[in-house]
Amino acid sequence: MTDFAKNLRLLRKQSRMSQFMLADKLGVSQRTISHYENGSSEPSLQILCRIARIFRVTVDELLGFALKDED
Repeated sequence: MTDFAKNLRLLRKQSRMSQFMLADKLGVSQRTISHYENGSSEPSLQILCRIARIFRVTVDELLGFALKDED
């Protein structure tokens, strides 16, 4: 699993957001979010930027730096 996939799942769970809720905000399917989180698909640059804005992180943090689980 990529850092992006791990970070996306971590951020979504920390925000108490379901895959469906995130998908709705991004205008994609829940299945697409699942594919992002299991590493079988990667988002476009446009979607990546939107994900970063939703979670108030940088694209660099999403892609390259593993975020720490605060739980």
